[in-house]
Amino acid sequence: MSDRPSEPEPLAEGTLISHLLELRDRLLRSVIAVFIAFIPLAWYQNQLFTLVAQPLIDKLPAGTSLIATSVVAPFMAPLKLSLIGALFLAMPYVLYQVWAFIAPGLYRHERRFAVPLLVSSIVLFYTGVAFAYFLVFPLMFAFLASATPVGVKMMTDMSSYLDFVLLLFFAFGVAFEVPVATVLLVATGLVKISTLKNNRGYVILGIFVVAAILTPPDAVSQCFMAVPMWILYEAGILFAQVLLRDKLKARAAEEAEAARQEAAESGK
Repeated sequence: MSDRPSEPEPLAEGTLISHLLELRDRLLRSVIAVFIAFIPLAWYQNQLFTLVAQPLIDKLPAGTSLIATSVVAPFMAPLKLSLIGALFLAMPYVLYQVWAFIAPGLYRHERRFAVPLLVSSIVLFYTGVAFAYFLVFPLMFAFLASATPVGVKMMTDMSSYLDFVLLLFFAFGVAFEVPVATVLLVATGLVKISTLKNNRGYVILGIFVVAAILTPPDAVSQCFMAVPMWILYEAGILFAQVLLRDKLKARAAEEAEAARQEAAESGK
């Protein structure tokens, strides 16, 4: 049976001005939420930076440390981290404001489908960031520190380090969104589950290529990104089969009926 309601469901309507006013209010609420989260982080910005840099500090050789090659870096790098951290903490509320703005324009069955995807995408993004910090960073920095040539001291610039880890945080967070992306692709009909299964080899190759680009040039870091992405890809296929079982059956029945009618017409 199709998920589409038998009768058209009335949607909330409004004027362009009312939509713009609502958009302004929700953007303002999001900015206020980020600012509220920013205040305590900015107060403890040095401690926050030390916390983020701890995986590298623990692996640096004795007598070395992070350095600042710019006059303003000791102030600007922690402040930048505080701002991004505030956005990170306030993101669930920001996404809720986005959801509250677009939800009136969705059908009931679409809202019922979108809410679990929204919640799971937030949880998976945070899980990817935690995975990078607690598992990937210690192993990666240990390898990089041990690979330093004799006569060279590993003394990383704090701004360069911050840009590097923020990129990896974002990369691992997005990588853990693979199940959500897979379910969406199948739900919208852009890709069939059979296609995802048949092209599994190409997908795995692409995953390792992307991991090689985003991570440092060592096999450990590459595998720590590629293997979870592969597992999450398989999980996405499984979730799509379970969550979209009725829709997939209805779609298969429609395709079979269309093929039968086409065959009947061609036989005339």
